[in-house]
Amino acid sequence: MTTTDPNSGTACDWTVSGMDCGSCAAKIKDAVTRLPGVSGVEIGIMSERLRLTLDETQTGRDRVEKVVKSLGYGITPRAAGAKKDFVMPVMSDSSADGHDQNHADHSHDRSGTTAVARDDSGHGSPGHVHDDPADRGKRWYQTSKGKLVIFTAILLGSAWIIELLAPQIGKWAFVAACLIGVAPIAKRAFAALRLGQPFTIESLMTVAAIGALFIDAAEEAALVVFLFAVGEVLEGVAAGKARDGIRALANLVPKTALLLVNGTAQEVPASSLAVGQMVLVRPGDRIPADGEIAEGTSGVDDSPVTGESVPVTKGPGDPVFAGSINTEAALRVTVTKAAEDNTIARIIRLVEEAEVARAPTERFIDRFSRWYMPAIVTVAALVVLLPPLAFGQPWDTWIYRGLALLLIGCPCALVISVPASIASALSTGARRGMLMKGGAVIEAAANVSRVAFDKTGTLTHGRPVVTDVVTFGATTEAELLAVAAGVETGSSHPLAVAILTKADQAGIEALPSRDAKALLGKGVVATVGDASAWVSSPRYALENGGIDPSDLQLATALEEDGKTAVAVFREKTPLGLIAMRDEPRQDAAEAVRQLTAMGVSSVILTGDNPRTAAAIAGGLGMEFRADMMPEDKLTAIREMGEQGGVMMIGDGINDAPALKQASIGVAMGSGTDVALETADAAILRDRVTDIPALIRLAHTAMGNIRQNITIALGLKAVFLVTSVLGITGLWIAIMADTGATVLVTLNALRLLRFDPEREA
Repeated sequence: MTTTDPNSGTACDWTVSGMDCGSCAAKIKDAVTRLPGVSGVEIGIMSERLRLTLDETQTGRDRVEKVVKSLGYGITPRAAGAKKDFVMPVMSDSSADGHDQNHADHSHDRSGTTAVARDDSGHGSPGHVHDDPADRGKRWYQTSKGKLVIFTAILLGSAWIIELLAPQIGKWAFVAACLIGVAPIAKRAFAALRLGQPFTIESLMTVAAIGALFIDAAEEAALVVFLFAVGEVLEGVAAGKARDGIRALANLVPKTALLLVNGTAQEVPASSLAVGQMVLVRPGDRIPADGEIAEGTSGVDDSPVTGESVPVTKGPGDPVFAGSINTEAALRVTVTKAAEDNTIARIIRLVEEAEVARAPTERFIDRFSRWYMPAIVTVAALVVLLPPLAFGQPWDTWIYRGLALLLIGCPCALVISVPASIASALSTGARRGMLMKGGAVIEAAANVSRVAFDKTGTLTHGRPVVTDVVTFGATTEAELLAVAAGVETGSSHPLAVAILTKADQAGIEALPSRDAKALLGKGVVATVGDASAWVSSPRYALENGGIDPSDLQLATALEEDGKTAVAVFREKTPLGLIAMRDEPRQDAAEAVRQLTAMGVSSVILTGDNPRTAAAIAGGLGMEFRADMMPEDKLTAIREMGEQGGVMMIGDGINDAPALKQASIGVAMGSGTDVALETADAAILRDRVTDIPALIRLAHTAMGNIRQNITIALGLKAVFLVTSVLGITGLWIAIMADTGATVLVTLNALRLLRFDPEREA
């Protein structure tokens, strides 16, 4: 996929197949970055994505693809046209290449994809063979890597048989097995060397294998090549499992839908649905698009999208998500979002983008690995040279130990330790309706010491109902509601919805209005009829002649009862008050308790009046700050941030600045698109208890990362020492390297089974 930025070149996007460890990504990134005109390179191992900005007057897209292919990877351009630019490779039994791109514009160019994916000289030959998209869903022995293991095993077994039957030529059989097996590795090592990357696992393997032949260790050299192939299979399986957790999200949306045309249901691709069309969803079917129920009432299972385990009864006017399951009766659903904008698409996009938003720990490991490899090569060279030259030790012994050091030195396990854990944590959170936009967000969430909540729509349901309608002067209740409904027409704010619902229930038609404008933190103004009208806070109304000082006491009394009062007025003409109440969510108190148990304090930041805020905060046992404008929330978050990590939870446009200022901003799933896009994380289930669950997941993920780093560095340290002392040899070295990579990946996969909702 490509988009043009006149200031910085062309933004290009590819799917890269075959990355099974962190060094794979580093190798591709380093090689591509060296090309002239290339900048802003981002690469995601688990999402198999390469993004960069390209000055095509210096380097063409075909040259980028050629470089990636020369390193032994498959590369296919991602389709353009995605409004929100999301793509996730998914498994598909029906696709000819086993690789359904599921592009946002769903332009399935099978021939182009297949040709590029299979034009990969590295696949299917011995060496560092990467995951082939065509291998997905196959048993290990049916994959390219599996065939490689079988091939090298046959070579090794044949050499042992020849040595048994004809000892005089047995050595040469092992030499042949080693050379045949290491040839493709050497080819890729040379390709990387030409691109300015001398320190790769391929180069270390080539040097170690050829060096072993020179010191008459042919049998061990052939064994090392075989074990390397086995390790590649294990790494591929482990990486595939981690990747599958995220990839499965794209399979939640059905491929087809029953489009209603003149009352007749026609099966069409779900990707072709347009906003405003109506679809039929039968019992047991998945809903093919985000929409609103037009006809029918049924239980809807949102667990595939939000993780909510209990089906919710929904009827006309209720929203539904693409991927949710209709459990009871037939529904007619009006499509409200195109395929590229539906909930699943947004989740996938967030997860994809999250992977390239690396955590500080991951960036440190990346920098560390860049000098770690040259340092290991230097130490290995010293081990080979110093003992023989300085102390007269035998060359064969110390060359052997130096070669073992080279194999131990590969940083694959260290580099993959962080992204594997982060990918698993992101997948676990996404399955439970907790979306986090990257490793940096996970790390920030793990360091949170205080949580600030917006009130309306966050701690409360955000669905207040009108409890009192108070008129002033000669204004009637019907006139008051007609004006208020006119001002609020078209607004989705919870208070506006309450007023519009009240007017509708009373059979009162809203007056015609235009030019509605939000007064952030104060209210709304619109032209109703031929004159301006306001629905605002009592304080703003008092300052602008919309309420008399004597009537302010009535508004205060309503607020002391935990209600939100708004004043309705025209220019210098008070019309009346409307009071609404929004009850706290049932799990709000439990969420605050869990946060307190974790040592995290909580506070309410609300634009509502102090009396209403006090009524809510008192019942939840929280601190509160009221009458806050957006800039006040921003200042409060900044002040709290000076004392430690702070998380802000909100759902409205006025929360966006505070969400951005906080160490981590979290948007409730029912909130506005602005809040969702601004925030670092999102809670889709609208459960307040998902906030402590998200923090709990972050703590566990960071603990898993620390475990992985300890495993990777610990095993390296142990076997570096044992290799220098001669206790372990080449084949143990390669097993230790591969074993460490597999161990950290499997340890990261434990996060896929972690339940963040369960208290420790």
